Amino acid sequence: MAQIEGLRIQNYKALKDITLGKLWNTQDRPLTRLTAVIGHNGTGKSSLFDAFGFIADCLKMGVEEACDNRGGFETIYSKGVDLAEGMTFTVSYRESSDADDSPITYEFAIKAAADRWPYVASERLRQKRKGSTEGDCPQSFMIINNGTGVVWKGGSEGRLNNEDEGSVLNLINQIEAGQKTEETNETEVVRLEDNRHLAVTTLGSLKQHPRITEFRKFIESWYLSYFTPDSARSLPATGCQKHLDSHGGNLANVVQYMQREHGNQFKKVLSRISAKIPGIEKIDTRVTPDGRLLLEFYAEGFAEPFFAQQMSDGTLKYFTYLLLLEDPEPHSLVCIEEPENGLYPQLLEELGQEFRNYASARTADSQVFITTHQPFLLNAFNTDEVWILEKQPDGFARISRASNNELARQMADAGLPLGELWYSDYLSGK
Repeated sequence: MAQIEGLRIQNYKALKDITLGKLWNTQDRPLTRLTAVIGHNGTGKSSLFDAFGFIADCLKMGVEEACDNRGGFETIYSKGVDLAEGMTFTVSYRESSDADDSPITYEFAIKAAADRWPYVASERLRQKRKGSTEGDCPQSFMIINNGTGVVWKGGSEGRLNNEDEGSVLNLINQIEAGQKTEETNETEVVRLEDNRHLAVTTLGSLKQHPRITEFRKFIESWYLSYFTPDSARSLPATGCQKHLDSHGGNLANVVQYMQREHGNQFKKVLSRISAKIPGIEKIDTRVTPDGRLLLEFYAEGFAEPFFAQQMSDGTLKYFTYLLLLEDPEPHSLVCIEEPENGLYPQLLEELGQEFRNYASARTADSQVFITTHQPFLLNAFNTDEVWILEKQPDGFARISRASNNELARQMADAGLPLGELWYSDYLSGK
């Protein structure tokens, strides 16, 4: 399972230009499997969280619909920035935890003319050759400009590197002009009918492009939680479902699936939640006469169950998170914005440990990414796992790693919990 090592976002909402982790041309350390982003209100935490969802939506539904779902391109484009610059996303990831695997970099840019829809202006996948040194440029194996370009077939490495930008543009210009249309055993000419869709969406479904296919599967495996207790209280139609939806509206269906197909794992969830939330003895489902699915909570001292509609927001949320983290087919990336909302403070540090177990003990390469305001939750993290967003005088965000703050790192190494440092305003990128 792939793992993100670095991320760069340019001209998306308050994120004019931020980088987390390591890219092929930066010197920072890779992102950890467990990452928390903190910051005062209005610094861009929600924008950063939504950027993951935007990337995934661009892959699934195209850039125009992904923009429209957020109010349109100009709404999410950084204010005051020339539209000609475009909005750019760069993801550096490693296909497995094998140290011999070279990181792959995917980048795409979206632009929009004043009188037209947003479109994919450029798209590229590249990877360093095995045995390359730190300063070597990665080799491209997919290059698309305005819907036209070239892609290398199979698992072979690309043949153009970052220093060959003139050659890349010249090659694409020749293709667009009809001067170069032949394909080789290694390359394939690409002409997209609709440049509002990413090339990886189409090419990732073809077996002759296994690296692109793996990248597409990686993005499709991301899970972004927009959980709301009211959604979990809905009455869905009966029927097992493997995975939670983003809002938790199919919680009862997933419980039904886990009971039927993964009973032992479900018992672990029940054991953990009964230890954390006193009185919960059993959780079950019941089908109503009209085919709806009820989620039942059996509490100590009561013969009759309580239904999800009667349970507190915090109980539903904690149970949902535990169920998510026991998914038999773990997500490559789980993103949760402010998971602390509605939870008892003493549960938060334990929830942080649950996230850590998911990202390290349960799975080989899964990552958990959260935003938070809560010091108790932050106590479960170390300085290398925490990033601080701050607003600059120009209104845009800057981000820095907590471990780069020498004083905060020394205090944390001395045993002071990060939550206390955050509450006391010692965590700062300055």
